[in-house]
Amino acid sequence: MLLQLATWQEVDAYLERSRGVIIPIGSTEQHGPLGLVGTDAICPEVIARGVAERIDALVAPTLSLGMAQHHLGFSGSISLRPSTLMAVVRDVVQSLARHGFERCYFLNGHGGNIATLSAAFSEIYADSSYTRDGGNRAGVRCKLSNWYMAPAPAVKKLTASLFGNAEGSHATPSEISLTYFAYPDAVKSAPQSPRIAPSGPIYDADDYRRRFPDGRIGADSSLASIEAGEKLYEAAVSDIARDYQEFVDA
Repeated sequence: MLLQLATWQEVDAYLERSRGVIIPIGSTEQHGPLGLVGTDAICPEVIARGVAERIDALVAPTLSLGMAQHHLGFSGSISLRPSTLMAVVRDVVQSLARHGFERCYFLNGHGGNIATLSAAFSEIYADSSYTRDGGNRAGVRCKLSNWYMAPAPAVKKLTASLFGNAEGSHATPSEISLTYFAYPDAVKSAPQSPRIAPSGPIYDADDYRRRFPDGRIGADSSLASIEAGEKLYEAAVSDIARDYQEFVDA
């Protein structure tokens, strides 16, 4: 069930049987010569929709802008400051909590969001703790899950078998494969050199562009394929559906 395609009465009916919601979150940033700018938002969105088709889950609209300042040296990248993203997440959760949602499951597709999301959750819990009428009642709970990491053992195993050390950490063949599966008409073809991009730390936008001139980090994006994306999709939906259900039931 997609929130944006439901009426408010249908959301009320959903809340009678579940207090959980999946919130896809990603980023709008470059992904090298072969990856889509929307990769980090597309991946969690398509997985979340697959989970909703498999189990009784409500999926909120995707938060497609993230903390991506280090990508601003590449055209098309859009970033929120950490403080801005924290405010957005806090407002989203508190909006949903007002209606009765108690389990907010953030399905993330961008590593740069992790620290900011964790800090936002702490702010949300602090709001509850400092409320004078709290009464020691359980409030809203948030969880951050990255579709490409724990709690996705099948995804990690499949990624290792498909791409090995060519997976890298940005513009990876796994994430690009998943977007190609979701949007087969958007498959790209472009030269990349070297085949496997260099690895290293990330700082500000100018430093990133200097270290990684085509945008990739440690990855061979040319290994991406629709077929691999379909396999990763099935693995991710299974992993995330199980983890989400355990979170809601806890």
